[in-house]
Amino acid sequence: MALAGLGLLLFLLPLASLVVRAPWGQVGQELLAPETATALGLSIFCSVTATAIALVLGIPLAFVLSRTAGTLRRVLRALTTLPMVLPPVVGGVALLLAFGRRGLLGGPLYQLFGVQIPFTTTAAVIAETFVAMPFLVIAIEGGLRALDQRYEEAARALGASSWKVFARVTLPLLRPAIFSGAVLCWARALGEFGATITFAGNLPGRTQTVPLAVYIALESKPEGAIVLSLVLVAVSLAILIGLRDRWLGEP
Repeated sequence: MALAGLGLLLFLLPLASLVVRAPWGQVGQELLAPETATALGLSIFCSVTATAIALVLGIPLAFVLSRTAGTLRRVLRALTTLPMVLPPVVGGVALLLAFGRRGLLGGPLYQLFGVQIPFTTTAAVIAETFVAMPFLVIAIEGGLRALDQRYEEAARALGASSWKVFARVTLPLLRPAIFSGAVLCWARALGEFGATITFAGNLPGRTQTVPLAVYIALESKPEGAIVLSLVLVAVSLAILIGLRDRWLGEP
């Protein structure tokens, strides 16, 4: 019990310190400050866009993972989940080498069309998609594996095409998994720091999302940093509480 208490204290003490030291009388003022509002707006835009891209690309990827087996599945799953365990800064360096002006794809784009991706809002969206999409893929893959395939087989037996089966049968049955995966993906994208600052930089109004604004404000304006930190904590806590039924099976 003593060790368990120490473990719990390790989680509670930092959060409690954040709440105790928060300038509650200045919360509204700090949230309405121009730099704070800009960072919040940019974070919402980038995280929502990253989640939308993850849905478009992640659902088919999860479908492929759920329908393959053996070595191919293990390799694809390892590649898909690698950003979950990869240090975010390393992910940012990898993105820079892929999409930078001298990158594998970024080089031809810059030379042929003059398109520069790094240190733009697009780069922030790509970085957030890279680190957050695995959460969506894993959630949807789990939903697909738990799905009763007899419904799909019955639809095919009635003459439905593969696309119609996927759109009319599979996707509706996957709504809970898609919703929970999208929420987790959005939350991860909203809190992304390492890959964003490495690949997109920290440019106010263009790439400075809330985590980056917290990092900068901690040196010059700690009250603003605490308020923004509380926003991220509140979002994370709301997501954990809202999805507890799916994870823990509790009422």
